Amino acid sequence: MKSCKILIIILSIITLSGCEDYLDKQPLDQISSSTFWKTKADFEMALTANYGYMHGSTGGPWDNPPAGMWGYMLPNWDNLTDNSYGQHNYGGTKSIVAGDISSTTGGYVSGVYKFCYQAIARANIFLNELAKYEGNDISEQEKKEAEAEVRFLRAYYYFQLYCFYGDVPLVLEPLTLENQEQAKVGADKILEQVFIDLDFAITNSSSNPYYENSGHVSQSTAQAMKARVLIYTAYDRSGTPNLAQLEEVAELCSSIMPKYSLSPVFEDLFQDAGQKGNTEIIFSVNYLAPDNVPAYGTDIVFGDWMAISPLQSFVDVFECIDGLPWGESPLTNPDNPMENRDPRLSVTVFADYVDWGGGSTHHPSNSAPSGYGFKKFLDPANIPYGYSTLSQQNTVVLRLAEVLLMYAEAQNEVSGPDESVYNAVNAIRDRVEMPALPEGLSKEEMRERIRHERRVELAFEGVRYFDLKRWNIAGEVLNNVTDGFLSYHWEDKFYHWPIPQEEIDKNHGVLEQNSDY
Repeated sequence: MKSCKILIIILSIITLSGCEDYLDKQPLDQISSSTFWKTKADFEMALTANYGYMHGSTGGPWDNPPAGMWGYMLPNWDNLTDNSYGQHNYGGTKSIVAGDISSTTGGYVSGVYKFCYQAIARANIFLNELAKYEGNDISEQEKKEAEAEVRFLRAYYYFQLYCFYGDVPLVLEPLTLENQEQAKVGADKILEQVFIDLDFAITNSSSNPYYENSGHVSQSTAQAMKARVLIYTAYDRSGTPNLAQLEEVAELCSSIMPKYSLSPVFEDLFQDAGQKGNTEIIFSVNYLAPDNVPAYGTDIVFGDWMAISPLQSFVDVFECIDGLPWGESPLTNPDNPMENRDPRLSVTVFADYVDWGGGSTHHPSNSAPSGYGFKKFLDPANIPYGYSTLSQQNTVVLRLAEVLLMYAEAQNEVSGPDESVYNAVNAIRDRVEMPALPEGLSKEEMRERIRHERRVELAFEGVRYFDLKRWNIAGEVLNNVTDGFLSYHWEDKFYHWPIPQEEIDKNHGVLEQNSDY
């Protein structure tokens, strides 16, 4: 990825190129839309800028849209769940958890909408310019691959809009003064477009696995994303699964699994030194010091400011090393709750202060209400964590462990807990030397085991909130959180958020509010 300065220049060009005659003349010593989109190098820079937009704004996580919500701040989404508490209210998580959600709520409620459409606008401009380009320095194959990558990104953003708002405008062309006011279409149309874009990406992206593709979307990246979309939409409001859809999930996951392998060391997935060429990573938001790093990075936000405070009830779900629940296992030690536990606990959570062993410690300037801090995305190489820390660890968005768990969930619902289901889950447990699942589990028992494994393995990777929604258990779970430091309040209408009021006002009545708000 290029430096932040280059990204800002290119993003500005991509935005301005959608407006005609915004200046009559441009200085010859500066990049302008009239001199851009002329060479292969221009498109390569613009493609980099489309990827770079996943980083978010150059501000902080308190901005609107909040910086890095799909990048380095991805773990913050778990502050909307039963996993953790966000004491600094980044993204407005306190308001959302408490049920204070309206068309004027800021943070994520309005920020997701704004950010996704900003990113989609840039994608649409890129695709429009690429389709018009007649230069012979880009081959047809290169054009298709570039289009596939940007359409993957567009699908990613439209999927977020689908999940959070339902019916929204479907914009596939650059906006002008004539078409800038857009009405909503049905959520089914948004989902249809997500699949159209992902299928194009699957057909036209590189067949190399992601870890061999220099940070570019690959065929398997798009397949994994499609599996995530399918499994999210496979359950109805009663929680009943569509088995035909889950069969497709299992097939997609089966095609991905031979191309990847689990990282032998779990924490390598989240620390800079272990990420390059990691055979488990299927897609990530990439950073590179000194220029292309967050203004306030992963290490200071989570390791010093303590933006995430894991709840005691979350810590309690980690088993002891004998595979029995903490509190039931004879290995339970109430005086040292981190002892004899699933090794993923000590990698995911720290108690009081960060301790990497060998005297490598960091005592945060903030305290955590629960006494626990978030460790998973921190990097020991960056000790001590402060304002000068350059956190360049990538944010892992899709990885093989999630694919294995999607396969296990889908296959279990379709065929019950057969050998392949056991193999998928046990491979993940074996990586951290946890015992295999007991034989003879029923479909219902295996379902609960898989859900437990997702919560433990994928904690703070931005999936828990989506899991609670797609299984239709958000109210059941969130309204029963008792250790969250504020009163949780979930209503069924929160499965979709309101359209931000300022967006409705801009569209002069063309854009209508969601009916529940």
